[in-house]
Amino acid sequence: MLAITDHLAEEKLARRADGVSILSLATAVPDHIVTQKEVAERARAVWPQFYKLEQLFANTGIERRYACEPEEWYLERHGWEDRSDTFCRHALDLLEQAARDAVAAAGIAVGDIDMLMVNTITGIAVPSLDARLAEKMGFRSDVERLPLFGFGCGGGVAGLSRAARLAQSIPGANVLFLTVDLCSLCLRIDDPSIEMFVSAALFGDGAVGVVLRSEPQGGVDASARPARIGATGEHLWRGTGRIMGWDMKHDGFGVVLSPELPVLMQEHLGEALAGFLDRHGLALEEFDGFLVHPGGRKVLETARDVLGVGEQDLRHSWSVLRNYGNMSSATALFVLDEALSRSARGRHLLTAFGPGFSAYFAVLEL
Repeated sequence: MLAITDHLAEEKLARRADGVSILSLATAVPDHIVTQKEVAERARAVWPQFYKLEQLFANTGIERRYACEPEEWYLERHGWEDRSDTFCRHALDLLEQAARDAVAAAGIAVGDIDMLMVNTITGIAVPSLDARLAEKMGFRSDVERLPLFGFGCGGGVAGLSRAARLAQSIPGANVLFLTVDLCSLCLRIDDPSIEMFVSAALFGDGAVGVVLRSEPQGGVDASARPARIGATGEHLWRGTGRIMGWDMKHDGFGVVLSPELPVLMQEHLGEALAGFLDRHGLALEEFDGFLVHPGGRKVLETARDVLGVGEQDLRHSWSVLRNYGNMSSATALFVLDEALSRSARGRHLLTAFGPGFSAYFAVLEL
């Protein structure tokens, strides 16, 4: 019996990322700013069959977003070759900006990075983005690389959690986690589906860079670090593969976005979160703030109800939704950046959701 108890204790310890500090965080967006009103006017021209649903754009909680290309690009037809070239060019530019800013803010040099992780869901590149970025920026030839794909909107939190595990495995190593999603480039004007129309109302482009390092508790001045990562975890709901994701179409990614998503979250997010907290001996009452991926107005309203909090408690999420829209994987980390810039302190729950369908959790001490 004692051996079983010890084993369970070891498993619980293995699921934690205590001692991993976030040294810095930097965000990057493309040059083109587009207002929600402008996007609604374009959508009216492309999908006139949905004119009765135009109010959707006004009800998202979004005021503006950022896009990689000028307006005319989105009103033209594009195939895989064109989309891939455009994605790689813009993704590398934003990744380089986020990486350089994050490395500089951490007070280290590019040559000090020991591990490099790059996540995305909106494009495919071989060689992978991390390999291309390593050559472009001059990372060490022995830097350990890990490309991530498929996490969707959950990729920021899922990737951060995995980066923390890597940092934990080699104390003192500098891990650079990057995520970029260029959702606007997935627009397909020949797709007459309601899913494409809805996604046009929500998604934008952005990238984030985070530098992490495993440091002993008490070994550094905590006030010198923006945040420390505690427990991390996730929950996969079986039989939900068609809630969110991509279909492979002849001219690009075809969006899968089920209207059942808010119902799924309303009915099952609470138990998934409770399970995560129970495994780590935590309670909602112990948190000073909640950093929720703003997938859209309905996602935030559902999360608010499940968490039993008020609008003000999700103010950082609402602010990012209003000013950037849903940038898929980057969005949750934009929320973290917003909280840090507003001098948020204490224990915060960072959470996001993605294809699978899955929820991802990370406990942060800001």
